[in-house]
Amino acid sequence: QVQLVESGGGLVQAGGSLRLSCAASGRIFSINTMGWYRQTPGKQRELVAIITSSGSTNYADSAKGRFTISRDYAKNTVYLQMNSLKPEDTAVYYCYADNVRTSIFSNEYRFWGQGTQVTVSS
Repeated sequence: QVQLVESGGGLVQAGGSLRLSCAASGRIFSINTMGWYRQTPGKQRELVAIITSSGSTNYADSAKGRFTISRDYAKNTVYLQMNSLKPEDTAVYYCYADNVRTSIFSNEYRFWGQGTQVTVSS
């Protein structure tokens, strides 16, 4: 099994910064995509940013220019640097790993972290 453990959430004032981290552990042969989604009460989970094994990135329009996703491939860890935070960025942020193989012969799986709360005060 694979576990994703997030850290770095918290309370910050508008205009401030936070850095989220997510470390994948367990039986991991390879991970293609890692990234972040977020969710607020009553709304669907939405993409924030993802990064592939080749380094390609994709950002939500709301994140472009303010958030930066990066990845330490050796540590199976993904980061999200969030700058110029706004109250509308308040949400639970979920780490995700997709196309995960636990061995060279395994199927591919998707895993989610437990989520970390980010609250931006005005």
